Amino acid sequence: MSIIYSLAECDQNNCVEIDKVTDLIPKIIGFTSFRSAMVNSEAQQKVLLKSSLKVLQRLTSIEGEIGITLRYKISKHPFLLRNLAEILGDSSSNNQELRRLMAGILRNLAIDKDTRQEIGQMKMLITRLMKAFLDSNGSFSSNVDCLLPKVAGQALVMLSSENSHNCFVMLKELDFVNKLKNMILIHDDKYIYVAASLLRNMCLHAQHELTESDLKELSHTLREVLERIIDAEGAELEILIGLSSQICKLIPEEFAQELEHGQIKRRFIKRLVDALNANMKQNAHCPGIRRVILEQSIYMMECNSRNAKCFNEFRMMDSVSMVEETPSRAEKYMFFLGDMGFMECKTALSALVDRAKELISRQWLHDINSAN
Repeated sequence: MSIIYSLAECDQNNCVEIDKVTDLIPKIIGFTSFRSAMVNSEAQQKVLLKSSLKVLQRLTSIEGEIGITLRYKISKHPFLLRNLAEILGDSSSNNQELRRLMAGILRNLAIDKDTRQEIGQMKMLITRLMKAFLDSNGSFSSNVDCLLPKVAGQALVMLSSENSHNCFVMLKELDFVNKLKNMILIHDDKYIYVAASLLRNMCLHAQHELTESDLKELSHTLREVLERIIDAEGAELEILIGLSSQICKLIPEEFAQELEHGQIKRRFIKRLVDALNANMKQNAHCPGIRRVILEQSIYMMECNSRNAKCFNEFRMMDSVSMVEETPSRAEKYMFFLGDMGFMECKTALSALVDRAKELISRQWLHDINSAN
């Protein structure tokens, strides 16, 4: 098994050959069972279990067409999800690495829309991932190995992306939104961006399930999120603006009050314009950054037309026109693995550009007419 892992690790082309070997992948998956009939001793079982999980995590993380093929073949094994659920349910301290590997496999498999849905149908997997991500007090997992809650959180983010059903399952966790809020407010960079991504997905795909209490908890994250946006860059900036834009859309009055009371509205709008100008060249690490900036700007102008005047002062129209002139296929996708995009966005970037220009122009014309 270690030879297979080394081959897959050193050269992606080797994965093509691994895929060609008859029944090799089913045999590897077979070793993930606590009760495998293919081993003679408990010690041998533990060694093969760990090594098989390492191989599967590597194979499910492969880029390109071969990666799609491998993830499909692995996900279709009839006993894989059952075996992974058993491993994740074993919370003994000496199995933390196994649980981390298992969470990584689920995270990788959830890239595919159909697999994401299939995993969500086995609610036990989601609840056990949530247990690994959160402790009973609603803070962080108490495990010494902090990688387990982080990887489990990443798996939850992937499972909740573009999937309302999985978001509903997660919201059944008692005080889930409050627990995510606490992760953001506690200033721990290991988890804050995972928590922010999860909150954004709850707002996007399960907004009708959010209670008044949930919305109040969301409002309590605003100051921290807005302050972090001022200094964040890259993928972290995309995540934070993605969350703030959804909060603005769901509770616009609270969002406006936070900007006014904190006296940061002009500073925040300038930051949005500057960030848009700084990200005219797209990359795979934050393919949606221009999209979320436009969404945030649109929601703010729709909430209060006077915000458009402030955007005009910082020459937002020039920035939006530059976005219009530099479209990219990369911006059609939410996520990249290597050079391949996944999770195609439903709203075209051009539609956001048109809406932003419409709102800015409307305010500009209003100001001209008022002056006359």
